[in-house]
Amino acid sequence: MSSDYAGRILNDLVDKYESSKSFKGTNRVGQSFKTRIPLLFEAYGDHARYEIFRDVNETVDLLERKGLIRVKTARGTVHDEIYLNLDRLEAVYRYLGRTPKREIQQRIRTILQGHLHDNPILHAFCLEQLDRLEENRPVAYFKDDYEEFDQVLRAVKEVWLVEKEQFIREFSIRVFKDSKAFGRIQGKVERLLYDYGDFPDKDQVLAGFNLVKTPTYVNYKGAGRILLAGQEIDLSRLSGDVAVSSSLLGDIDRLEVLGEKVITIENLTSFHRFNEPGFFIIYLGGFHNKVRRDFIEKLYKENPDKHYYHFGDIDAGGFRILEHLKNKTGVPFKPYLMDEGTLIKYREFTKKLTQNDRSNLEKLLVHEAYESVIRFMLKMDCKLEQEAVNQG
Repeated sequence: MSSDYAGRILNDLVDKYESSKSFKGTNRVGQSFKTRIPLLFEAYGDHARYEIFRDVNETVDLLERKGLIRVKTARGTVHDEIYLNLDRLEAVYRYLGRTPKREIQQRIRTILQGHLHDNPILHAFCLEQLDRLEENRPVAYFKDDYEEFDQVLRAVKEVWLVEKEQFIREFSIRVFKDSKAFGRIQGKVERLLYDYGDFPDKDQVLAGFNLVKTPTYVNYKGAGRILLAGQEIDLSRLSGDVAVSSSLLGDIDRLEVLGEKVITIENLTSFHRFNEPGFFIIYLGGFHNKVRRDFIEKLYKENPDKHYYHFGDIDAGGFRILEHLKNKTGVPFKPYLMDEGTLIKYREFTKKLTQNDRSNLEKLLVHEAYESVIRFMLKMDCKLEQEAVNQG
């Protein structure tokens, strides 16, 4: 029992010290670090719990004799304030079996410096965390497990290097020699990539790097012809769409747009409903991945004189997906039915903005192409899902 009391007393004192300016080395005057026994142990002053009073006092006396603390007694044998003996810090750490924070920080610093130049995302992350260490602040994604922390950074490094579509479990075996190892850190890897990269949707970040659970398919239909492994498919003669898996994309010899317009569509329901004549129509699947971007880039290269549009949700996410699509493919996409007129026409289906919606929309005001509709949305407190817009 007394060892439990000792741990609580000393750990509380050390926590205060390791969070202080003295630990950081920026304090100009000496600090002392104390804890109050009556606050640390609520039952200490309960006369009906004498055994706790006795055991705590015995513990305090023991720690004082060892020189780990100094004691201020209120009256009689009632201990009030306990002070950490800074001259005996090493002995305190040994007594607790606790690793000094400076050692922990140095190990983390070594890991961060080892990944600092792996890729732009890790460079930004590691620089920020090194600054946090200097400020004596917690490091993101580190939870007292050095091996896991290094695995997360290593995974981010390896994800960046994936060139062709690869299954997540295959990636895990290649990198960690364990098909399930990546799954245990996948959430942290996705959050790090999303927080320090440029992605409109966290849930599809890995797909953007060609890491998938199942093969990616590109669905398309409408006014176009495709020459696949020497076989021509005239999409304009079909009543539905065609899907080509990622493994077949290299077999596409030619993509020809028969009409004047190409459109990418964010959601599947709207893709199936959309049947406007003169359009070559591509299902984007929310946030586009590299496979779909490669398909779009090839289409644009072979049909640069066509008009390119994107049809998505009229919300911050929809505009971010469009902007990301333009930046990553180099194709001059324009928004389609993502304007004030559409919001007015379907106003009965609009939803109110959350505070998060407002914050994200305000960040997008820097893009002139969406400024007018965004200001309208903020003023009228509305957004609209793509599925509400009737087409075809």
